[in-house]
Amino acid sequence: MIRVLICDDQAVVRDGLEAILSTDDEIEVVGVARHGEEALALAAERRPDVILMDLKMPVMNGVQATERLRARQPATRVLILTTYADDAWVLDAVRAGASGYLLKDTRRDLLIAAIKGTAAGQTFLDPTIAGKVLAQAVGPAEPARPSPEALTERELGVLRLICRGYSNPEIAQQLHLAAGTVRNYVSSILQKMGAEDRTQAAVLAFQRGLVPGTESIEPKRR
Repeated sequence: MIRVLICDDQAVVRDGLEAILSTDDEIEVVGVARHGEEALALAAERRPDVILMDLKMPVMNGVQATERLRARQPATRVLILTTYADDAWVLDAVRAGASGYLLKDTRRDLLIAAIKGTAAGQTFLDPTIAGKVLAQAVGPAEPARPSPEALTERELGVLRLICRGYSNPEIAQQLHLAAGTVRNYVSSILQKMGAEDRTQAAVLAFQRGLVPGTESIEPKRR
């Protein structure tokens, strides 16, 4: 059972998300919070696997809450839900340690799939905002510098698919590899790049010029 905490300052959003998630037998909503401070208190008490986190809230916003949560409970993953595709706060949330981000109008089946994937350690980047956020993050690309820890051609291929928002099973299907092999490649990529998770690896990939610019990468169709 995946334990989920909902954090949003709008009651209608909290109620709607709770109603959607209650339809899945593998998800249990263990609490709802109106702002980041409440989310931290509830997270410490109820130990959710995933927190659905709004960004702009009173008392403590989603970026602040994400940063503090990751420091206190690194095993709990944060999935950002934002209203606007050009929300500048999304990049700050990624830097604070968020595992992914979706728009609030995401279809319910994709939302549920994202929660399950996030709980399993995957990263979900909504294609509508992925390119914009990465473009803000990277600035001018720096040439890739060869080093003893340089990525192999196969690792670069896996990294390109990570940047397009593919999950491990989807990467395995695309590259005709076993799921365990893909997990090993992803672990190696994170270690070599010094990245904590897939989102950070994607940002670093663009910063270091390891993959084409955002304009030339077509995000995965969901």
